[in-house]
Amino acid sequence: MTREFRTVGVVGLGTMGAGIVEVFARNGLQVIAAEINDEAVARGRSHLETSTTRAIERGKLSREDADELLGRITTTTALADLADCDLVVEAVPEHLDLKAGVLAELDKVMRPEAILASNTSSLSVTELAVRTSRPGKVVGMHFFNPAPVQKLVELVRTVVTEPDVIEDARAFAATLDKVPVVIGDRAGFIANALLFGYLNHAARMYEARYATREGLDAAMRYGCGYPMGPLALLDLIGLDTAYEILDTMYHESRNLMHAPAPVLKQMITAGLLGRKSGRGFYTYAKPHSSKVVPDADTPAGTVPADANLREIARVGVVGTGTMATGIVEVFAKAGYDVVVRGRSDSKAEAAVATVRKSLDKAVVRGKIGEAERDAALARITPTTRLEDMADVDLVVEAIAEELDVKRAVFGALDEICKPGVILATTTSSLPVVECAAATTRPGDVVGLHFFNPAPVMKLVEVVSTITTSPDVTATALALCEKLDKVPVSCGDRAGFIVNALLFPYLNDAVKMLEAHYATADDIDAAMKTGCALPMGPFELLDVVGLDVSLAIEKSLFQEFRQSGFAPAPLLEHLVTAGRLGRKTGHGFRDYARR
Repeated sequence: MTREFRTVGVVGLGTMGAGIVEVFARNGLQVIAAEINDEAVARGRSHLETSTTRAIERGKLSREDADELLGRITTTTALADLADCDLVVEAVPEHLDLKAGVLAELDKVMRPEAILASNTSSLSVTELAVRTSRPGKVVGMHFFNPAPVQKLVELVRTVVTEPDVIEDARAFAATLDKVPVVIGDRAGFIANALLFGYLNHAARMYEARYATREGLDAAMRYGCGYPMGPLALLDLIGLDTAYEILDTMYHESRNLMHAPAPVLKQMITAGLLGRKSGRGFYTYAKPHSSKVVPDADTPAGTVPADANLREIARVGVVGTGTMATGIVEVFAKAGYDVVVRGRSDSKAEAAVATVRKSLDKAVVRGKIGEAERDAALARITPTTRLEDMADVDLVVEAIAEELDVKRAVFGALDEICKPGVILATTTSSLPVVECAAATTRPGDVVGLHFFNPAPVMKLVEVVSTITTSPDVTATALALCEKLDKVPVSCGDRAGFIVNALLFPYLNDAVKMLEAHYATADDIDAAMKTGCALPMGPFELLDVVGLDVSLAIEKSLFQEFRQSGFAPAPLLEHLVTAGRLGRKTGHGFRDYARR
């Protein structure tokens, strides 16, 4: 028979604890909230009143509902007052001895059948459970911040958790309008284990000065649709909290991807903890403010003020695939004359037809007018002759991701194109310098990595090799801004910014599935609901294509030679079996054929 939870307790009224109290009270439960002293109780009450007032202002709660909610909450400084609770969640700071001590005290005063839960985000629930006389009735109940808003609750079972306890906890979480996922006890659980490896990698990129903080954050926001960039998110979480979570994960996994980036320790030592201290990777108006203010590291603009820009009026695009036609559309809509080269008349004409179809849709949706569509189409010239690139100012190569083929194209363009033309490649994973080396003008070669679909996606990674001229990089950045894109500048190494951050995270998700730690559905749910990502990792892998994903992961492993980058065997097996994702109808999931 399922347990009934009528009176619940929460120990700790910080940001997380107060949020959990609000969740319980909103759902009609009587809540007893405990803190260490009267001052802490008053702070906790203030958190609750601020949150409910904000909900009233946003029309989420009426004043009457808010008063009733607060009326269901009793505060105390004595753990003995929680003796009659059916469930108590501890939400004190992330220190093992502190949490274990709280649970041990609760164990002494609560009824034997009552459940004890920890809101820990990284500590071992097993170690906490064995400090009590009822380890079978101890679970992890990891809410996400802010608890009243975030849907995910990770329910952590240990090897001794009684099955009915975890099932009752799952049913209870569902009544709170949450998305519960049940998992085993390992550092980071699902969301943090996947999230913090990614955040740590971003911190290492920043530390190595591979890209600016603004570039890293813009890349993930505009390239992946993430609600926040990694460095801004680290500031929100708190660098000290992030360091503790990573350190705990590293001591369990011994995975170098989890070893905290040295820059985190340095910043913590200097008191740069993120938003809560008023300064972290960014500087804020005041402690706990979300308003970023300019500082010494704030760039004056994307393009250097003293840059000598090259004139771009006529553009050539080599290729007729999805990326190529999207790039043709982007340039034509922006007012540039575009020569698109296909391997045959039919392919070249089909490329123009694809652009026409896309522009027609834009007209129907009211995005552009008919005159604008007609003008854009009039600027496009199809050809089969590479020699027609002789008088363009920029050539964008957008053919298949095969290095030998790309090098051959760049070698031919080198002979055909006029001096001063910029030669760009849209490669997402191959070394740009290899294309540059196929020419006698390596200073004129740059990477322009558009994202698919190019007319929609804002991000362009501008990739400079060790030989790219500064004026070429500056011209590429200025050009992207004219195209109404968000350019980010980075160096020429595997994955650039987005793929180098994205694919190790996706690979970690596959390894988690491979280890039978959680199902694909639970992992996807955890990352979408807990981290507000637009797609779960397995949804995204199936969309990208498992073969494409494997190729990118292999290139990352080849470049960085870290075990954490090695492709998960399960991914390789699926590719070998021909399960490539949505394009074949089978990947991590099966799809109905249309």
